[in-house]
Amino acid sequence: MTKLHKIKNIHFEKGFMLFTVDTISYKIKLADVSLKLSKASDKAKNDYKISAAGYGIHWSQIDEDLSIDGLISKAKKSLTAPRVSSQRAKA
Repeated sequence: MTKLHKIKNIHFEKGFMLFTVDTISYKIKLADVSLKLSKASDKAKNDYKISAAGYGIHWSQIDEDLSIDGLISKAKKSLTAPRVSSQRAKA
């Protein structure tokens, strides 16, 4: 079986999911990808299985499945999203 992705180093801290896919590290806000994960206990978050083909992650305790391509896409979008400044431009 050919692996789609090599996934490792999945962990959670302060409302974020951090993971490495194909040697590239990503950080994404849990609430942006899964309300189930953002509300889950640490025990439930850390009870996951990576698909044998490397296409996704499954959390059995909360019945959640996320695709790796979807996570990567969301992480990249959050990096390029425009930031709203709290300061007003001076005229």
